[in-house]
Amino acid sequence: MKTTHRIYFQNSQNMYNLENESIHFVITSPLYPMVKMWDDNFSLYNPKIKVVLENQKGKESFELMHQELDKVWSEVYRVLKPGGIACINIGDATRSIGGDFSLFPSHSRIIFHCCEIGFSCLPHIVWNKQTNAPNKFMGSGMLPPSGYITLEHEFILVFRKGGKREFKTNEEKKERFRSSYFWEERNLWFSDIWDLRGVHQSLKNNKVRDRSAAFPFDLAYRLINMFSLKGDTVLDPYLGTGTTVLAAMASTRNSIGVEIEENFREVIQEGIDEIIDYANEYNAQRIQQHIDYIKKKAENQEEIKYTNIHYGFPVVTKQELELKLDELKNVVKINEDHFEVEYID
Repeated sequence: MKTTHRIYFQNSQNMYNLENESIHFVITSPLYPMVKMWDDNFSLYNPKIKVVLENQKGKESFELMHQELDKVWSEVYRVLKPGGIACINIGDATRSIGGDFSLFPSHSRIIFHCCEIGFSCLPHIVWNKQTNAPNKFMGSGMLPPSGYITLEHEFILVFRKGGKREFKTNEEKKERFRSSYFWEERNLWFSDIWDLRGVHQSLKNNKVRDRSAAFPFDLAYRLINMFSLKGDTVLDPYLGTGTTVLAAMASTRNSIGVEIEENFREVIQEGIDEIIDYANEYNAQRIQQHIDYIKKKAENQEEIKYTNIHYGFPVVTKQELELKLDELKNVVKINEDHFEVEYID
């Protein structure tokens, strides 16, 4: 089996090279409105944003920034197949502007727009990014009432285009079972609160990844396996350092990444150069974690009725019988921004 991965360096507000209803799943983390490090980026899209920021108009700045993101969410709706899922990782922001300290709730603003254009809003995930930094407290020290709550989480918003995805052919139904996840993973992944610190090792280029505000590999990998099938096409309209493409490769999905900054090309290539060993080790860890889980159940004398047909180890449900994590064999560079991944049969 092979998967195809393409990267387009262009503005994601007009994904002209993507056909209507051609994408199965979208995952992305956009620029965060009202976070100072992104002010210049938003101002490039709309110079009026710089003017209203300089005039200390916080609410107007917030709205203008989101109007730029709205264009991308409308494109996401256009290219997503009926029944397809879109996951948007976003954090709210706090900022003093015009002498007023305020919360700017990006997650609720995105929900509003996405529902307006036709998406169904599904339960979202709170990604816990708690910090114990001694200077995290904002406000007047120990004196009430002027302290401010510290934001220690982000949101993963989940939207669906239309009703539930339908699987009409036998091949589609078989692929769905081959794309299943373990029982214990389901119980962890589908919680509405995630803490991903220390789950797996990180890819390299940490300094660059921090500068790009990239989400971790674990987050992308988990969502791709939750909401898409092997052979599906995954889109990230704010690709950044390429995490989504790497997670799609590890998950036997096709992918398309859109990124306006060509400076990320070298970093993306470095990640692709490492992905075979990284993905195979990552998937091996998933299998070992399942084996450990089954051992604990056996120690507790819990009966396991089913056996996975590929690995020969016990699984809890019938839906896990055909589960298989494909091992990466080779990555072929078709051209500078087009790659194919071959998997071991």
